[in-house]
Amino acid sequence: MFTLEIDGTAVAVINGTEEVARDLFTCDGFKEDIQAMTTEGRPLWNGTSELKIRPATEDEVEIFEDALAEDDADADFESDPRHADSSDTQEDEDEADIVFLLDIDEDDDTLDS
Repeated sequence: MFTLEIDGTAVAVINGTEEVARDLFTCDGFKEDIQAMTTEGRPLWNGTSELKIRPATEDEVEIFEDALAEDDADADFESDPRHADSSDTQEDEDEADIVFLLDIDEDDDTLDS
């Protein structure tokens, strides 16, 4: 498992190879998402700081596993077409899960629609 770290803060963990982590954490759609997503009113990424990918710590792996265990019964996941690759041969990416380590602010606009 690998962790995305921004400005010294662990932001997200992925259960893929380092190559898959780099591909997903640095794709344009994900970068747009983490610029739009906020925690405590601040964007997760300012658009210029380094996106550091490193092996996940034991604590981060535990948080990841606990989060997936809680979501096992939740079948409401919808994939985001901006993150879809035109190639169907990248099975590793299809199997990768991402868990955010920060509390993400709720987007009031999406709740009203």
